[in-house]
Amino acid sequence: MSGKQEIKDQVRERYGKIALSVVQGDSCCGIGSSGDCSDPITSNLYEDSQKELLPEEAVLASLGCGNPTALAKLEEGEVVLDLGSGGGIDVFLSAEKVGPTGKAYGLDMTDEMLELARENQKRTGVTNVEFLKGEMEDMPLPDSTVDVIVSNCVINLSADKDLVLREAFRVLKPGGRLAVSDIVVRGEIPNEIRQSIELWTGCMAGALEEGEYRSKLLAAGFEEVDIEYTRIYRAADAGEFLAEQGMDVEKLAPAVDEKCASAFIRARKPAQEC
Repeated sequence: MSGKQEIKDQVRERYGKIALSVVQGDSCCGIGSSGDCSDPITSNLYEDSQKELLPEEAVLASLGCGNPTALAKLEEGEVVLDLGSGGGIDVFLSAEKVGPTGKAYGLDMTDEMLELARENQKRTGVTNVEFLKGEMEDMPLPDSTVDVIVSNCVINLSADKDLVLREAFRVLKPGGRLAVSDIVVRGEIPNEIRQSIELWTGCMAGALEEGEYRSKLLAAGFEEVDIEYTRIYRAADAGEFLAEQGMDVEKLAPAVDEKCASAFIRARKPAQEC
């Protein structure tokens, strides 16, 4: 089995289990096995006014590191694609912003998450939403279909980010926007973390360094690249998480102090020339 396929299988398995735990009422906050809802990455990302409009199961299955729909400046009538849509929270929030003349697609490769999202759609009664099964590296949409691509701590999970960004560029309309929340690395990260599959499926190990993220976006054809930090994580934030993975907290926590951050990443596909 290739390294890329192993990562993909591990991600699919982890998020499938999380979806099932939400359905069974066992999960309260997504990523992190402690279940105490205090994870510094995933907690307190959405306003209460946003959560009140959504099924509880969509909120519980929120596994992101930001709130991309709050920063993406979505407009009435736009078509939005959410990569790694999970239980559907960002799809439903996008659908509300683009209104009945717009549409929000959710893309996920995990059957359990898709089933959960579609049940959540039934609960909401939202009609301008469609959930698609597929992978970020091979998006099941035609060229130039989407006005805005959002995602929430998902692109970092891919073992082939260049392909994800090329696919995002392909499906965006000319002038379309990428507006994603993701984990970004600020400096060197210890190899022990980089090499851990478990940490990869938990958002941290697969993260790109800021300059590398910019370079990959530009190489895919994007312009107007901007990276805005929304949360910067300290050693204290990483301590419990590293301990759960059986890693040396005293050694590694200081080494990751302020080295990982949640960021909002913007880029644009060039408009067609006249």
